This record gives sequence, structure tokens and C-alpha cells, in this order.
Amino acid sequence: MISFEKALETILSSARYLGDERVDFVESLNRVLAEDVYSDVDMPPFDKAAMDGFACQREDLGKVLDVIETVAAGQIPQKSIGTGQCVRIMTGAIVPEGADTVIMVEQTEEVTPDKIRFTADKTRPNIAYRAEDVKEGDIMWNKGQPILPSHIAIFAAVGCTRPLVARQPKVAILSTGDELVEPYDKPGPGKIRNSNAWQLMAQVRNAHCLPFYMGIVPDTEEETELAITKSLEECDVVLLTGGVSMGEFDFVPKVMRKNNVDIRFQKVAVKPGKPTVFGVTENSYIFGLPGNPVSSFINFEVFVKPLLYKLMGHDYQASELTLPLGVDYKRKKAERLEWVLVDINEQGEVIPVSYHGSAHIHAACLAKAIMRVDVNTYEFSKGEIVHVRPL
Repeated sequence: MISFEKALETILSSARYLGDERVDFVESLNRVLAEDVYSDVDMPPFDKAAMDGFACQREDLGKVLDVIETVAAGQIPQKSIGTGQCVRIMTGAIVPEGADTVIMVEQTEEVTPDKIRFTADKTRPNIAYRAEDVKEGDIMWNKGQPILPSHIAIFAAVGCTRPLVARQPKVAILSTGDELVEPYDKPGPGKIRNSNAWQLMAQVRNAHCLPFYMGIVPDTEEETELAITKSLEECDVVLLTGGVSMGEFDFVPKVMRKNNVDIRFQKVAVKPGKPTVFGVTENSYIFGLPGNPVSSFINFEVFVKPLLYKLMGHDYQASELTLPLGVDYKRKKAERLEWVLVDINEQGEVIPVSYHGSAHIHAACLAKAIMRVDVNTYEFSKGEIVHVRPL
């Protein structure tokens, strides 16, 4: 049995970049960028008016000014500004040559239809200067980072219409167990609905990868081998739940070896999720996750998700909060790192949710985060600062 830290290191050190492809920028949201994106223009591309008003020379603010032209956004000024002159200008329009200030419409009065006077005591320049935001050649977003909605606007502004992005891992998901039936069926005696696979399908989508449901695998070595072989051939990552502990019908590690899987570990000092298996082939990765849904849910978050992002060239770091505990917390055993499902109340305090064990799937629905309890830590006192990962 290896530590959590060693298991995560083992997983990430085995990751190989899966390659990349070009996509239309409007389809690139949440993909991982595979090359730096540079600006091909200055932003703003010219000195532009920051508001509707009149462009003039600051030294003339005490004078009555002649309005010599009107410039709308998208138009090119035809005249330059001389002493005692101004142009009526719209937000976003090019500031004409000779002007160094745009005065707001609200701070002027019309003397005659072609003359105005500044009525305030002072004003800002109200000009957005060329390249004050971005210079041509500046890096807009770095390789290895996920593309967020704001970056779509950046790509549009700099003409990056076909960004290079990492290929999304294909993830096979299958569940073992004669006791399982699909969610559409009502369970008979001794049966339960398969919730693990659909939970993992959602988690894979949430990690912006491509899930493929491979079905329920009966508890026979032959069926297990067929399913694993097919999954390894068709997908980059295989997630299998159940069949990895020490029961009579747990064939998964044996079948992995028959498929030339190099098993890197079979037990991790974590709770829940101790009987977690991880292995690699020449082209694929496989996790044997525990059959209890809370175990598979948490181990996906702490082990599988970092691998998926690593395969896309992104160094995923889970967000972590340090918050006060709202109640006393104790546990009887401390030989494993434990992830505790917790809520966060309105006061920002961490409260463990009611939890009846790793089959208690409803507890995960009530949790906003998981609290880390390290090896050899038996208790926390109310008010003590703890480390939690938001879910």
C-alpha cells in the first residue's frame, strides 16, 4: 500500500501528451491551448474617444470652441484640431490629430449650433490610447492553459480563429457486477441500479473530456477480459468500478496483466478508496476504482482528473481553501489520509455532512467540498483551520 502523495506522483509521471488539433475558436471553450497566442494588432488600434463628447485641446477649455466636424465610430476624421476648435465625437471614434482631450457632452453647453463651451472645472483626458491595453506581438494566452469564455473574445480580437488545442482524452467507463442493472430498470431481489458509471460519465464531461459508456460487465473472467480489451483498444483512459478488492470474483488485476497492463499500484493509503488500482499500457491508462460510489467519486477528483488534464498538457492544481471548522471532529483510526465530505455554512465554517460509509451516495450531493485529514491526525477542534477542496 502506497501513500496518497506517492500514488499521485506515480499517476502523473506516467502521463504522455496525447497530441493536438486545430478547431474553430467558437468551439474551443474549455479546451487546453496547445500553443501561445499572440496579438497581431495594437489594442486599442488607435487613440479613441472613451465617451461621447467633444475632442479639443486642453489649453482651450476656457474658450468658446468652434465645432468643425462630427466623427462617429468607424469614421476617419477629415480635419485636424486647431486653436479654438473641436469636433463632436462618439464613443470609440478616432481622436483627430491635434486633440488631446475629450470633454463629456454633460460638461458642455451649446452657445450656438456650431459653438460649445466647457462648463466644468476640470476633466480627465477621456481617451483610450493606442496600445495601452495590448501591443502587437504581446502574448494573449499561454500554452497549457484552459480556454475560458473571456479568451474567446481575445481570440476574436486578435484574429485567432483556428487555435491549436490539445486532443481530448477518450475515456471508457464500465462497471462490473452481477448485482447491477441499468437506471432504466427497476432492481429485482439482490440487485441495485448502476449509479457509478453515470456519475463518472458526468465527472469526465465536467473535466472536458470524452466519455464512452461500455456497459455493465458480468462477474466472469471471460466477460471482464473482453470488456477491458475492447476499452483499452478504443480509448485513452479506462475507468472500471468494482472487481478490484480481494473477493472471489474480483478478476480485474488478473485481466489487466493478461492485457499487458503494467500495474503501478493496487492499494492506496486513502479513505475512502483504499482498493484502487492503476496501470498503464503502451497507449492507454486504466484505473480500477472501488465499487462504492463515494469512493469512486472522490478518487476521480483526486487521481483521475489530474491525469486527464496532464494528458492534455495542463498542470492541473485543485483549488484549496483554508477555513475554520464549525464543530469538533474525531476519528478512531489515522493510518490513512481521509477525505471527508463537508458542507460550508453561511459563516464560512466547515461542517462534516452526515455520512454512513462509502456507499452513501446521497452524502456527496449534500457536500460542497472535501476536507483533508492527514495520516496520524485523529481530531480537529472547533475553530481550527482545515484544508478543503471545493467540489
